[in-house]
Amino acid sequence: MLDAVVVGAGPNGLTAAVELARRGFSVAVFEARDTVGGGARTEELTLPGFRHDPCAAAHPLGISSPAFRALPLERYGLEWLHAELPMAHPFTDGSAAVLSRSVAETAASFGPRDAGTYRRLVEPFLPKWDTLVRDFMSLPLTALPRDPVTLARFGMAGLLPSTWLTSRFRDERAKTLFAGLVAHVMAPLSGFATGAVGLVFALAAHARGWPVARGGSQSISDALAAYLKDLGGEIHTDYEVKRLDDLPPARAYVFDTSPTALAKIAGFGNYYENFRYGPGVFKIDYALDGPVPWTAKEARTAGTVQIGADSTEIGNALRAASRENRAPDKPFMITVQPSVVDPTRAPAGKHVFWAYGHVPSGWTGDLTDALERQLERFAPDFRDRVLARATAGPPELAARNANYVGGDIGSGAVSGLQILLRPKLSLSPYSTPHPAVFICSSATPPGPGVHGMSGHNAAKAVWRRLRQS
Repeated sequence: MLDAVVVGAGPNGLTAAVELARRGFSVAVFEARDTVGGGARTEELTLPGFRHDPCAAAHPLGISSPAFRALPLERYGLEWLHAELPMAHPFTDGSAAVLSRSVAETAASFGPRDAGTYRRLVEPFLPKWDTLVRDFMSLPLTALPRDPVTLARFGMAGLLPSTWLTSRFRDERAKTLFAGLVAHVMAPLSGFATGAVGLVFALAAHARGWPVARGGSQSISDALAAYLKDLGGEIHTDYEVKRLDDLPPARAYVFDTSPTALAKIAGFGNYYENFRYGPGVFKIDYALDGPVPWTAKEARTAGTVQIGADSTEIGNALRAASRENRAPDKPFMITVQPSVVDPTRAPAGKHVFWAYGHVPSGWTGDLTDALERQLERFAPDFRDRVLARATAGPPELAARNANYVGGDIGSGAVSGLQILLRPKLSLSPYSTPHPAVFICSSATPPGPGVHGMSGHNAAKAVWRRLRQS
């Protein structure tokens, strides 16, 4: 009998399996797709030689992850690549605000009236980033805070709506960039704890950067899988699990799946009926004949580029997708240009480009024209560079990754109390009604992102049970 079976070979499932195998437990992973990866895959979606990330592409939380940093993933091929700028936010006048590794450079891009405000907001936390990120990504009850005072100070600022934090800025440049940071988790800007979302992304950029993985996000998953195999773990692909009886006998079962899927497989009925899924996204992967023709020079050297003319436009786009059940006319966009720093992603002189906008859950329309019209406000004649595009709306994203219910790439709404308490109110969010069944997906704390911490935290709950039995 195996000690543990993990269902789902995404970053969280693989991390959970690695953590258990490192402690001497026998582990096997079962994955429905033909390759490992989940939300961290790389495929030729458009033309030969153009390697795209169908899901996650830039990894500010990955490089900062306490789980990943404790593993020898570089030994297994993972290499982080940093663009000159982690992120840029261009404006229609051809200028841009930036999120630089340097706090001073970032503050200067906001203008003199907001530079000091921004520095006072982030500088108290930056020297303690490694401890802070470990503390808030390990909650709840998986580890005692190492620096409870700093965590409490962060909570006092972060638990407030982001609109309260941005009200301290006097000009639109800082407000717009910060609103875009919050929008990465598709949360309304006025929501509970959205200040923390913006602060986390800003601090991550200053502390560790917003890198891409050389060769694509698949490199993260492949490194985890290779390490797991060296530890004696097994991985079985093309293995769809519909019932617990489909799995071999084990002392514990760990699911890197949506709560909905777990409830169906394990027969939990309506146990997760109050879990909410968020808006979906419409995503386009581009093969380009050259770099994106950004008007703002800062955007040309940034790994990630946020697209939204101002904070009001960003707020309207989020509201349309999450509350008004319609696609926004001027979508807020997150774009990533990996080939700015990684020449392995496209043929010489060519580029790959990753972009998405928010749409309602399950939306079946085509947002291509709206997204490209929005892009051309900041990169005129962008469409002239397009060699090929691969589009995916909510139905296609959910078909690629069953955890993306309704096209929700966060595997659950990151709003209201669910921003902290997921998948339900519980002191042990990784446990389920069955004492031998656990959940480790992004539906559990600390939530979305390729960082493995949900798997890391769940593994702690699993090994405590295994040692007791």
